[in-house]
Parts: sequence; C-alpha cells; structure tokens
Amino acid sequence: MNWLRRKYWYYKLKGSPYQPLFAKVQRGEYVSLDCETTSLDPNRAELVTIAATKIIDNRILTSQPFEVRLRAPQSLDSGSIKIHKIRHKDLIDGIDEKQALIELLAFIGNRPLVGYHIRYDKKILDLACLKHLGFPLPNPLIEVSQIYHDKLEKHLPNAYFDLSLDAICRHLELPLQDKHDALQDAIAAALVFVRLTKGDLPKFHVPYSQ
Repeated sequence: MNWLRRKYWYYKLKGSPYQPLFAKVQRGEYVSLDCETTSLDPNRAELVTIAATKIIDNRILTSQPFEVRLRAPQSLDSGSIKIHKIRHKDLIDGIDEKQALIELLAFIGNRPLVGYHIRYDKKILDLACLKHLGFPLPNPLIEVSQIYHDKLEKHLPNAYFDLSLDAICRHLELPLQDKHDALQDAIAAALVFVRLTKGDLPKFHVPYSQ
C-alpha cells in the first residue's frame, strides 16, 4: 500500500482502534505469514488456516507463533483437501473468520509481511478484511523468492532458477520442513528472509542454472 492510500485510510479510520495500523511502519520488525485456503484462485478462495511468526532484526520468534484454524468454509471440498490435507473434522474447533482476522491484526500490527507468494495471501486477507472490517491490510509486502532471484541474477544473468520454496531452502542450506502446513511454511520463509538479508549466500553451482 503506497503512502497516499495509507494516509487515506488513516484519516478515514479516525477514532477507530484500527487507525494506528495505517501509521508509520516500525523499522526492524517483520512478520512472516502463510495461509491455507480452499482454492488457488484468490478471487474465490476461502481461508482455512492462518499462521505467522515475528522477525525482529535477525531473530525469528518461533516460540511465540500465531496460528489459527477457521471453521470449515462452504467451499472446503475434496479438491481443496488434496491441497492442504485438512478435513472438515479437523476444523470442528475452528473460529469464525472475523475473529481470526481480529486476532491476526493484533499480532501483526502494521509490520511488513514476509512470505513465499505473499501477494496471494495478502489478496485473500484483503478481501476478508474488507468484508468484515471495512478496510484492507496496510502492511507492505516482501516476497522472498524475488529477493532470492534478484541476488542470483547478479551472479548469473539470464539464467534459469528453481524458485520453489524447497529448492531455495536447499540452496541456502536451510532445514527442509517435514510438513508443509501454514506455520512451517511461514517459518521457512522467515529463515529464507533472514539468510538473504543478514547472511552470506552459499557458493553457486551449475545445477541451479541452465
């Protein structure tokens, strides 16, 4: 969200407890976020789980994560279950979407959101926030696969790079997750972000380019 849109919402929400979300972004703090949904189409996807972890400087606060499961949405069918392996019975104790968003906003504030395919998650969350709260998320976005691509492009111009999350983690010598749920993917994206912004890149090998 650019500064003009941020300023618009800041004044529009005057007197609202959500107005501070559109104030100046605090430096040095980020939130890595991931969502699981019922579809890969953001225009019709519904939220199933949301998970996030804070990043402060070069520390990932994995001991203080955010993770919620929502009530099973109507569009949760066999096709979407194949994507995230979450069934109706797994969501019996899920919370409603509005409550999940309120809790999420309390956790993330207006910190920049780090993630893998983070624009997809942001679009779904924007639609949900507009529906329940009347405004979109204010958070700037940081796409870890773009940072990775840009750094490699400087060393190997016009090469092909495998930008899957597993491939990025392997190349950066980061631990691969044994399961791909929302929280584990959020942590993986956080690890990639910290490695790319605070550490040195590993040596480049031919298998990573063509």
